[in-house]
Amino acid sequence: MTAWDEELTELVTHRGRALVGYAYLLCGDARQAEDLVQDALVKVYARLRGTPGPATVHPLDADGPPRRGTEAYVRRAILTLFLDDRRRHTRWIERRHLVATETTARGPESGATARADVAAALTGLAPRERAAVVLRYFEDLTVPQVAEAMGLATGTVKRYLSDATAALRGVLAVPADEAREERS
Repeated sequence: MTAWDEELTELVTHRGRALVGYAYLLCGDARQAEDLVQDALVKVYARLRGTPGPATVHPLDADGPPRRGTEAYVRRAILTLFLDDRRRHTRWIERRHLVATETTARGPESGATARADVAAALTGLAPRERAAVVLRYFEDLTVPQVAEAMGLATGTVKRYLSDATAALRGVLAVPADEAREERS
């Protein structure tokens, strides 16, 4: 087994679930999250396929332990793939000639958990807003770190976070009538 193969196996075994969780927060769909992780791993490890044995310097991180640096590289690939996919999807929606309407209506609250509510609320955000929220509040990065990860200016990230927070407050807020009924 080659060094990159062992590293890939170790990364998927020990951190695979965390990577899928990160991708799920971005896209809101379990199957799509798994696909994002798979595509990111292929993208990252495809270039390592022809790399010689462990005597050479690891091409992804020459300074630190391969797994930690490689996981960050895979997370960045997941974010890039997600944003690229959303961009393509948006372009397709703008160019299609059919107008589709949603035929299902949301029913009354059925005991959905806060996690499901947040996941549903995240799907209503624009892709970059969603990515900023996930990186800031779920990955616990600072605003400058989010800006660096997304390749944007700090002010732009602050704007995305402000818009997303306002949208999430509107979606996740309990209406005043319901709040009064619960107190009674």
